Amino acid sequence: MKRKEFLKKGLLGSLVTSLAPSLMASKEEAESISTYDQLINQVGFNHLPNKEEKSMNTVIHKANTRGHANHGWLDTHHTFSFANYHNPERMHFGVLRVLNDDRVAAGRGFGTHPHDNMEIISIPLSGDLEHQDSMGNKAVIKEGDVQVMSAGTGIQHSEYNRNPDQEVKFLQIWLFPKQKNVEPRYDQISLSEIKQANEFYQILSPHADDQGVWINQNAWFHLGEFNEPKELNYELKSKDNGLYVFVLEGDVIVEDHSLELRDGIGLWDTDHVNLKTTSGSRLLLMEVPMNI
Repeated sequence: MKRKEFLKKGLLGSLVTSLAPSLMASKEEAESISTYDQLINQVGFNHLPNKEEKSMNTVIHKANTRGHANHGWLDTHHTFSFANYHNPERMHFGVLRVLNDDRVAAGRGFGTHPHDNMEIISIPLSGDLEHQDSMGNKAVIKEGDVQVMSAGTGIQHSEYNRNPDQEVKFLQIWLFPKQKNVEPRYDQISLSEIKQANEFYQILSPHADDQGVWINQNAWFHLGEFNEPKELNYELKSKDNGLYVFVLEGDVIVEDHSLELRDGIGLWDTDHVNLKTTSGSRLLLMEVPMNI
């Protein structure tokens, strides 16, 4: 698709209907929307590499350049184009299509809505988020948990802030799947037993028998929480993958690039990434395939 045609279509304007039913025109219209078809049609203008970087490709997304929307009950920042935020140079990082930093008001949330053929990861940062879906799952996720859904052939679900007196903060992350039309699946775990101080620990992988949750994609996620300065090298699992680093707290130096709260950096065409943390750093590493 030519760039001018892509910009003219304005493809993301209707995506909010798949997330916030309070903004839908009708339930029937929402149920006809395919999450995968909408999003796969929007790829093509990917991350722009930093031309000054010689050893690897990098792209930096500063926190204050993210898309932002405040619906009253939902205050959200979008690292990549989403809903009414549309930037053709910020569509995705490899198969990483959505990285939303959400704050949901007390007692409010996302009503029942559909998804298909998308790997959806939720990481609560504070508060309690109640989940219900068409597979019969009903659960609450809270800080220190991680939740995954392989939407596959199609699911419907809702998410609400369970607390009547405080907001809930969580990351909503969507990846394109490795294989389409798999059987839908849900899982959540507490990270308390695998959490490590001053190290990166794995919370997600492609393997059911590996540490953390698993998804239908060749991706690995790690968390790191540091109470002292430390220098580490992250070794990528696949030459076809890149690494996206998202700063949850504090600051960090990634391959000589200084990042602060809610900044992100993507790196590819490399087999390892050097990180220098400080006391108070909290980081999410997302290793994902670069080709969709």
